[in-house]
Amino acid sequence: MKNAALSIVIATVFLGSCQPENAQEPLQLWYDQPAANWQEALPLGNGLTGAMVFGGISTEQFMLNDNTLWSGGPNPGNRENGPEVLSKVRQAVFDGNYAEADKLWRGMHGPYSSRYLAMGDLFLDFPFSDDAAANYHRSLDLRKATSTVSFTIDGVNYNRESFISYPDQVLAVKLTSNGKGNITFDASLTSKLNYNVKAISSDYLVLKGKAPSYVAHRNHEPEQIIYEPDGEGMTFEIHLRLIPTGGQVTAQNGTIGVKDADEVVLLVSAATSFNGFDRSPAFEGTDPAPIARGKLDAASELSYNELLERHLADYRKYFDRVELHLGPQQMDYPTDDRLLRVNDGHQDNGLTALYFQYGRYLMIASARKGTPPSNLQGIWNPFVQPPWGSNYTININTQMNYWPAEITNLAEFHHSLFDFMEGLAVNGAVTAKTNYGISSGWLAHHNTDIWAKTSPTGGEDWDHMGTPRWTGWPMGGVWFTQHLWEHFLHNGDKEFLEQKAWPLMKGSAEFLLHWLVEDENGYLVTNPSTSPENSFGLDGQQIAISMASTMDMSLIRESFSNMLQAAALLGISDSLTERIEKAIPRLYPFHIGRLGQLQEWYRDWDDPNDTHRHISHLFSLFPGNQITPRYTPELASAAMQTLDHRGDISTGWSMAWKLSWWARLKDGNKAYQLFKSGLTYVGRKVEGGSRDGTGANLFGSAHGHVQLDGNYGGAAGIAELLVQSHEGYIHLLPALPDDLAAGEVKGLVVRGGFVIDMKWDNGQLESAVIHSRLGGKCRIKVKGTLTSRDVRLKPAEGENPNPLLSKPDIAPFLNNALSELPELNPGSGNRYDFQTVAGRSYRLRMTN
Repeated sequence: MKNAALSIVIATVFLGSCQPENAQEPLQLWYDQPAANWQEALPLGNGLTGAMVFGGISTEQFMLNDNTLWSGGPNPGNRENGPEVLSKVRQAVFDGNYAEADKLWRGMHGPYSSRYLAMGDLFLDFPFSDDAAANYHRSLDLRKATSTVSFTIDGVNYNRESFISYPDQVLAVKLTSNGKGNITFDASLTSKLNYNVKAISSDYLVLKGKAPSYVAHRNHEPEQIIYEPDGEGMTFEIHLRLIPTGGQVTAQNGTIGVKDADEVVLLVSAATSFNGFDRSPAFEGTDPAPIARGKLDAASELSYNELLERHLADYRKYFDRVELHLGPQQMDYPTDDRLLRVNDGHQDNGLTALYFQYGRYLMIASARKGTPPSNLQGIWNPFVQPPWGSNYTININTQMNYWPAEITNLAEFHHSLFDFMEGLAVNGAVTAKTNYGISSGWLAHHNTDIWAKTSPTGGEDWDHMGTPRWTGWPMGGVWFTQHLWEHFLHNGDKEFLEQKAWPLMKGSAEFLLHWLVEDENGYLVTNPSTSPENSFGLDGQQIAISMASTMDMSLIRESFSNMLQAAALLGISDSLTERIEKAIPRLYPFHIGRLGQLQEWYRDWDDPNDTHRHISHLFSLFPGNQITPRYTPELASAAMQTLDHRGDISTGWSMAWKLSWWARLKDGNKAYQLFKSGLTYVGRKVEGGSRDGTGANLFGSAHGHVQLDGNYGGAAGIAELLVQSHEGYIHLLPALPDDLAAGEVKGLVVRGGFVIDMKWDNGQLESAVIHSRLGGKCRIKVKGTLTSRDVRLKPAEGENPNPLLSKPDIAPFLNNALSELPELNPGSGNRYDFQTVAGRSYRLRMTN
């Protein structure tokens, strides 16, 4: 346990909002033609409502989503005979009969999670011909969170502007032209779900819908989509109001329209009957009608300009906190052309900055405090049966969605995940008791949904494709607790630690202490255990279940370390902390395998030809901190060997994770190579055929489908190239790629509550400003010699007394490599200490 100070200054000063010295450079995605499909459309969102804007000429389409619209209702899926199944599985594992354990585990399989659903579409039909337009332009302005579409027909310039307001909870669209009486269109609402639509007046349209009670997970299920008119299933409504200037409004056949108007404002609101993770949306749900109507009535009291001003004031107070300049934004080229040019070898560092800021934009748009977390597709989904249910896959994907929250200065957006965890803790305690006979603590398996499902999936006994590779992993909740601790380390909010984080961390640790069992050598191990979604070869079979996977033990080791640090800060010393202290030295250690790799499994079953996308056993390299080139060089070298074995090309999210791993290994060139490879335009033919990459709208992909985890993970990885703080000090430019030799960043946040601004040129730091939110000792590492007129810099000595910026625990390991491990460069440089005062800033410069 670390020697942690018992007091922390709590301050809310300096969030890091940047007002750049010069005019802000444009941050826009733009195109010279309408979107041909969903992955070319542009996303808008306020955390609850999402829309994809297609930018059509004769027909405009806004594809609408609501973050709470899911199939079904609460369905725990726990197994009453679980303790019996667990006993048999454990015995088979201890007997070395791993294949039998795989078979037995299937008795733990429960139903699949619910599906996140498409809500509806707003169509605007104009009396235009698609081929009559000239000067076409559509864009998404990241600085304003607004979409624009413009074109010219017969000498008339038409313009559409749209945004989704968080303060006023509506989609607002404004149609204008450069003349009078030019706006004519019909508006309609549709849905892929069961619905009816009615014009309640010539300017007001309402769609009422019902979600399915069940949506199939497999295409071989006999019933794919089940509706229960008087039974389970969420209800929802979409309301549309037209506010024209000039012209006349019309209504016919379930549509409303405008003829010969000067300009028109459209307002759209939506609501569902969702009423909490533990309530039936059909029988205990809220009435969506007054909610949707109330939003629209309130927004209608404001002018469009007032709505826009309120939207911008809310959005920009978050987005403007960070500026990243890596080179000019090559705005002469449409965004999809910029991707193709990068694929062809042209340098476009501005696109890297745009991608980074797009990840931050998507985080702001896809979830807020009080909404469900962002899912596999953020908040945007065009399907009733989306890939993987567009759910929460919590063996990496949901966690990756939140990696940018702290370092890119969006800490408030972490709270949607924290609130969701409280529902998981309630249901996870029931699953722990029912399935495993553990009456203390909580857990979550690899898949969950808006109903906070915590039991294993797998399709019960009907799905032969269900497999322990992904069902047999009860560690999702453990991983989530790391997010609580990281939030505290970056913000120092002791009230948050005591009231929100500690109860959740404590419950997870209590489960782990009961879940761990002794192996034949007296080590504490997990049994059964898997390495998420991977398997090992043994006796001609592919097997998933053994014990003490490196991923399991890494999560537990870091979870226990975080618990003891939190307990010290809160002044807690009790039987729980005593049990954790005694358990830590008994945990099954890291192993370096025969090939010099970080061993993934309990035994050295690793296959050097395994290129699986999941490399979960490198968790302690990133996002964990117990593998570092500085403190555990052998383990870091083994991690590098594992990365070499697995190769570079994979799914978008996997490559985003590799970006951060290589950054933590201080190899910026390798990391950036992976980032650029991830920008391969989706569907473009490469060696070996087409593969995952990035769509025209910069959405990432996995297995040919959109997943946004790679966007979030990519943004976090770019930040890791520029600053790291997991080793007990702030390391400026720890893994700067040669391609990014010059640049400037403002507003990144590191552990200890320090906000970082810096400039660099020729691959070397020029100057930095450290803004201290909380006060306390700041320890900083740079390559070169620092000086400051604001504070006395001292060479760093001893342990850093700042409990928010302490070095990681040193993890034990056994080295079974058959050859000598290559040495890693931990990154040269000088370390300095200086004392800070909350609310003050400290200017640092490099000397020649």
